[in-house]
Amino acid sequence: MNDPIPPVDGAADEVAPSTPPQAQAPVVEIEIVEPDSTTADTEYVAFNAPRGDGDTLDELRAAREEVVDLRDKLHRMTADFDNYRKRVERDQLRIITSASERVVKELLPTLDAFDAALAYSPTTESETNLLNGMASTRAQLLDTLSKEGLEPTPGAGVPFDPTIHEAVTGPTDGDGDLVVTQELRRGYTMHGKVVRPALVALDNK
Repeated sequence: MNDPIPPVDGAADEVAPSTPPQAQAPVVEIEIVEPDSTTADTEYVAFNAPRGDGDTLDELRAAREEVVDLRDKLHRMTADFDNYRKRVERDQLRIITSASERVVKELLPTLDAFDAALAYSPTTESETNLLNGMASTRAQLLDTLSKEGLEPTPGAGVPFDPTIHEAVTGPTDGDGDLVVTQELRRGYTMHGKVVRPALVALDNK
């Protein structure tokens, strides 16, 4: 019977070579600067390729350019939406103002009727009471219209202003500035815009 072959000295102490550690992915620093900003946003991207890999660096540059392009598009879209919102608000305000002005103009003849009635001098107590009630109603109506921006134009005693006055009678000769001596029909403005000029009589100052 053959004796077993004795182990070679030191063989039991040998250790299998360990697997060499894999190289860690390098970290590449990418600097992204927004078009309208002086502050750079720095991002760190790790990739499993050597630092000198040209294809990977090209991909990173392309990704950076895409991010900048997307941010630029986002800024433009935000600005466009803000302009659109402001335009819609202006249009809505113009529509509301136009509708309000149209209603106010329809009520001006009612104010004229009140003014004509209140110019009458009462002779009895019942007429006085009636005119007092009409004056109260006119005041309430004018207060409501004033909240919509309606204001009466200056009447008698002020210099003639062709932007708010329409002369019906006046001097044919003479020098001096023209002044309003009588208001034949009251004029009104609304939010600074003349909705109806006042009919006036003029004379030299």
